[in-house]
Amino acid sequence: MKTGYRIVLLLLVAAGAFLTGSLVTYYGGNHKSTAERKILYYVDPMNPAFKSAKPGIAPCGMALEPVYADKISSGLTDPGVQASAVPGSIYISTERQQLIGVKVMNVEKSPWTYTMRVLGRVTPDEALVYVINSSVEGWIRAIYDNSTGSIVKENEILASFYSPEFLSAEQAYIYALGSLDRFSADSKEPPQQIELTNKNVKQYEDALRNIGMSELQIAEIRRTRQYTENIQLRSPAKGFVTVRNVTTGLRFEKGKELYRIADLSRVWILADVFENEASFFRPGQRVKIELPYQKRSLYAQMSNVLPQFDPATRTLRIRLKADNPGYVMRPDMFVNVELPMSGPPAIIIPTDAVVDSGLRKTVFVDHGNGYFEPRQLETGRLLGDRVEVTRGLMPGEKIVVAGNFLIDSESRMQQAALGITEKAGRDLICGMNIDEDRSKAAGFMKTYQGKEYFFCSTECRDEFAKTPQRYLSSAATQVTVSSLQPKVNIAIDHPAHDAGKMIPPKGDSPKTGQKMKTTDGGHNHD
Repeated sequence: MKTGYRIVLLLLVAAGAFLTGSLVTYYGGNHKSTAERKILYYVDPMNPAFKSAKPGIAPCGMALEPVYADKISSGLTDPGVQASAVPGSIYISTERQQLIGVKVMNVEKSPWTYTMRVLGRVTPDEALVYVINSSVEGWIRAIYDNSTGSIVKENEILASFYSPEFLSAEQAYIYALGSLDRFSADSKEPPQQIELTNKNVKQYEDALRNIGMSELQIAEIRRTRQYTENIQLRSPAKGFVTVRNVTTGLRFEKGKELYRIADLSRVWILADVFENEASFFRPGQRVKIELPYQKRSLYAQMSNVLPQFDPATRTLRIRLKADNPGYVMRPDMFVNVELPMSGPPAIIIPTDAVVDSGLRKTVFVDHGNGYFEPRQLETGRLLGDRVEVTRGLMPGEKIVVAGNFLIDSESRMQQAALGITEKAGRDLICGMNIDEDRSKAAGFMKTYQGKEYFFCSTECRDEFAKTPQRYLSSAATQVTVSSLQPKVNIAIDHPAHDAGKMIPPKGDSPKTGQKMKTTDGGHNHD
């Protein structure tokens, strides 16, 4: 029994010791952590550009959030890092990069190859399309075995019709043939008469041909010297019936389209391409054609006809000529047109690396140690999932190809905290990152040797105007020791700086006990 009490007592003592140690560790560590973290200023959680020296309520209605010195010591809000970093750069820790899945690639300049694929539509060759119109009035008496889509042979009978106009033409033709026979049998007739009769026979043949009688039927009348009331419609070539506007007993007028025959042994392929792509298609060029549902490939040749511009789709229509063995391609079928292309050395990057806002295209250049620079680009040809860069990148640089949209969000937040909303730049005098568009609008700009330089204030601009060569020669490498010391930022209005520019407060020097004088971009703050 005593043993049981002892065990319970020991457990109670152990639990008490554990709780006491936990409380001491918690309050002591938390107090130490709180004591070490120094609040520099407070920001609006919805608008980081708004800063205040005291806690309170933000304009958005939310409580102001504190910004600690240990948090910005590694970020671009630190003036020392800001002075040495590329203008407009942002800082993202390694942990955050891993969290958002950042991936980078090296920029290279090399020859490129690409296979352009566009959709083409099959149409009949206009030179191989035959239209059968009626030259007289009449009505259909009989229709033979043909319908739309069926294949017919050359001179195959399509239909027969009756027209009164043929009777007089046939009668004149048969009479001229009889006269020619008599003159040929009588050797006493002068040659001039025989020649005139031959011309009359040819004239009447042309008359029958012009009103729609076929050559075979004219030859049959010449052989038999017999009238016929049924005029035959025959196919002028081998091909497919694409239009048939006849029925038995149909009365038609002069000029009506009765049949349309298309020879599909050779077809056209029409493809729509953008204006910058049309230059790759040259007359006589051999182009690969793929029939997607038949797993078959053919080859076509570019026509020498100039591409036609379609104002509705804002594209250029090119024409390809292709043989059609076995009639595998039919009108209005779609095929894939593949054109291999190659070009001189150029910078080609994935399209996923570009953040396209519509007005500008941006990539993020990795400068190492967690610093990324948002840089605007000018692009050229779009090569599938890659794009050509014509301006903005150099070989050897590293760019972000994954996670760039989250980096873009972080960039907008950090740039807003620095008061930069448009094009980022650097003041050569004080070294702070600035908004070039805002500086230009305020007149804080100076042109030197044909190049524009932007500043945060008129003081910096005038200081640069005195000795511009001094600052240009050292702008790339000059980082003063004083600029690397952390500064305490408070919310204070200064007419010569942006809202995001923070001024160190007055105070005594910790070493000399005298009033501390800091130099910030050529401005002395006592």
